[in-house]
Amino acid sequence: MFLQLLAFSPLLLLPLLFFILKLSGDSKTANSKLPKSYPIIGSFPAIYKNRSNRFPWITDLVKTSPTSTISMHHSPGHRIVITANPAVVQHILKTKFHIYQKGKSFRTTLQDLLGDGIFNADGDNWKFQRQLSSHEFNTKSLRKFVEQVVDTELYDRLVPILSKSSSNRTVLDFQDILQRFAFDNICKIGFGYDPEYLLPSLPQAKFAVAFDDAVQISGERLNSMRIVWKIKRAFGIGSESHLRRVVSEVRQFANTIVKQKKSEMDEMKTSESHDLLSRFLSSGHSEEKFVTDIVISFILAGRDTTSAALTWFFWLIANHPNVEDEILKEINEKVETGAGYDEAKDMVYTHAALCESMRLYPPVPTDGKEAVEDDVLPDGTEVKKGTTVSYHVYAMGRMEQIWGEDWAQFRPERWLEHDMAADKWKFVAKDSFSYPVFQAGPRICLGKEMAFLQMKRVVGGVLKRFKIVPEKRENGKEPEFVGYLTGKMKGGFPVTVVERA
Repeated sequence: MFLQLLAFSPLLLLPLLFFILKLSGDSKTANSKLPKSYPIIGSFPAIYKNRSNRFPWITDLVKTSPTSTISMHHSPGHRIVITANPAVVQHILKTKFHIYQKGKSFRTTLQDLLGDGIFNADGDNWKFQRQLSSHEFNTKSLRKFVEQVVDTELYDRLVPILSKSSSNRTVLDFQDILQRFAFDNICKIGFGYDPEYLLPSLPQAKFAVAFDDAVQISGERLNSMRIVWKIKRAFGIGSESHLRRVVSEVRQFANTIVKQKKSEMDEMKTSESHDLLSRFLSSGHSEEKFVTDIVISFILAGRDTTSAALTWFFWLIANHPNVEDEILKEINEKVETGAGYDEAKDMVYTHAALCESMRLYPPVPTDGKEAVEDDVLPDGTEVKKGTTVSYHVYAMGRMEQIWGEDWAQFRPERWLEHDMAADKWKFVAKDSFSYPVFQAGPRICLGKEMAFLQMKRVVGGVLKRFKIVPEKRENGKEPEFVGYLTGKMKGGFPVTVVERA
């Protein structure tokens, strides 16, 4: 027992931290300069005080930097570099990809939830998972996804729920509805399993609640002192005690899916791959924990990112009727029930509006890599081995150097050119290092096209028939953007649904 207490002697730092926080007073406005760094605990007092406002706060900090890059002593033994500089993003995600990895500290922080799944893996393990997963994102699979999975979920479940809400004049949490929709979709296409989460009764799934809590607490670990959450985990107290329970529920659910798929494949006496899970189980790497890790990673990617993007999209267009009118015009020209894949591909203005929405409210607002050796970034910032280098996607969407003086405006046209000869819009993509919403370089998101097809099909199917009207918030405030591993709307997205004439 004495040795345990000795090992956790850094607990003695906590009273000191509390004392410094009290001396520093409350910080209700974002700092325009780098926060003060104290001995041992670094800038953690300022980071802690601005935790509920950290995205605008960090954005202001990088904006005041001549290089759009800042360095901070985050907490004991933890130094971080945060950038909104496209040249630096290219450096860490592509040019020096071999130096900037997920790293031991990141993997340890998310190990309980993600295990060794693709989003928490490096090296050969990551390469294997990515190579095997890539086969599920070819044109044939994408067409099947849209026309057999998305459209079924859209017209058999989502539209009837919205129609009933419109008739009964009830208020829906549209963020919850979109999460349910995305959850059913990823389970069907990825695992050949239908959780039936978007039934008319809107069942309260124990797994979904546990998953939300697990993502939130795991995300909070990334912004806290490592020593603090490790001590709480060792003693099984506070949020770490709750995390242990909810992760157990998440893993039990994912493990059930794996066992059912194994049983199904045994009964059919085939190793043919009809979905992502079948492909992994047929690869020879069918150890239960490993495959369970993969299931959890793809649920996180397929459920939380697309639903987060759509939540903010519907809020933005509700507040920009001119954009909604342009989208409706395109929908009425393009969308008919039937060949959903081709229709979705042709929705150029809607595609631009989705890109613009994710510029301001990215589904993954920040991502970090750990330097495995010393390096110097293109802007001259020195990086020591073990330093976390994060590219701040949320801040990058607000940089005048990248987007111009009108960066604060929601304007899909910034992604478009007018083709005079054909008299139609032409989409013009931004380079992935200035707009790393889907990452960039070797780890660029495999599901990017699948996500866009799903989102455009939802937008077309919903807006053609319904108008989504956000409920007014207290004091007329805008909804708050909160980010753990993914960015969400705090308190949900309450709406009323109005059926169009």
